[in-house]
Amino acid sequence: MTFFTHLECSATGQRYDRSQPHNLSEAGKPLLARYDLDAAKPALDRDAIWARGGGFWKWREILPVDRDEDVVALGEIDTPLIDVPATMAKSGGKGRLIVKDEGRLPTGSFKARGLALAVAMAKSFGITRMAMPTNGNAGAALSAYASRAGMESWCFAPADTPEVNLREIALHGGHVYRVNGYIHECGALVAAGKAEMGWFDVSTLKEPYRIEGKKTMGLELAAQLGWRLPDAIFYPTGGGTGLIGMWKAFGEMERLGWIGPERPKMFAVQAEGCAPIVKAYEAGEEHAEEWKNARTAAMGIRVPKAIGDFLILRAVRESGGAALAVSETAIEAARVTCGREDGLLLCPEGAATLAAYQKALSGGLIERDAEAVLYNCGSGLKYAMPDAAKTLDKDAKVDWGAL
Repeated sequence: MTFFTHLECSATGQRYDRSQPHNLSEAGKPLLARYDLDAAKPALDRDAIWARGGGFWKWREILPVDRDEDVVALGEIDTPLIDVPATMAKSGGKGRLIVKDEGRLPTGSFKARGLALAVAMAKSFGITRMAMPTNGNAGAALSAYASRAGMESWCFAPADTPEVNLREIALHGGHVYRVNGYIHECGALVAAGKAEMGWFDVSTLKEPYRIEGKKTMGLELAAQLGWRLPDAIFYPTGGGTGLIGMWKAFGEMERLGWIGPERPKMFAVQAEGCAPIVKAYEAGEEHAEEWKNARTAAMGIRVPKAIGDFLILRAVRESGGAALAVSETAIEAARVTCGREDGLLLCPEGAATLAAYQKALSGGLIERDAEAVLYNCGSGLKYAMPDAAKTLDKDAKVDWGAL
């Protein structure tokens, strides 16, 4: 049973029928799923839902999928909250620093949340072919869930996308192409081929249901913290689906009576080499201009143009948070710090959130004793790591003191 009623244009409020597939609204803006929360409130018990298994699929009543047969599952779990006290202390914090480790999900990233919902809804509409641009992890999730559902997928990736992602997509049965351009230029190829190839576009925010999958990060976090929210959330922001989705989830939970009106400061984290949201935030703008010549090793946040820019900026400002850019040096230093101090391997995008936390502390944007959550959006094992191994000759005399 779902309380999903309709879709709504995020810019104009125009209502759209939920019984057919949609991409953007007539205004060219993302569509948001809406629910009859007044009816849901007396019918739903938050603790009973939280006690269920099945990872993010446990929230079915406030997700859009109607039928059990349309659910596409690959062993989803509730991703753990991992305290990193040594990293916090080294960063100058005195409160609590928590990493929500999304790398434990199928295909090793939080992209599983959004793409599982997008594929399930596509399946419910009888769609058999899907396509998307990707910086790596989203394509891996699409190809895996599409194959699980008996559907075809096409992924177009910038030529410098990590090789492990490209091979993962192919091994899951997806058609994958390296493209001499950025992710938004890959997206233009998807749009150009839609009519001839007969595929459905599941690009970030160009269909309504990836947001619904990503909002489960907010539902899960609140439940894990005893139905409250932290002081601050640091989120690696490319297309921003997860930040938008969590902000949406917080509002829905308050209407359901599951949490109060308190909200965390939302920090949209970008790399200095690709920071369109930061630039727009600092200029007081509602929309972000395309970032030219984007450069960062954190591929997941190398998004020069985000269609949901105004929704990201709105959430950041309403929460009292900020959009922060961090350097490549700070990202790598943060990755090393967390690995060595607390034994937790962050992906570059996750390390960017730690660097932003450090920046927020030093800049007085959050209190030293704040409780902050960092989203590690994928497994650090998918990314290149520095080679620090030394060589030892088994046949020579070993100088144990030198070791």
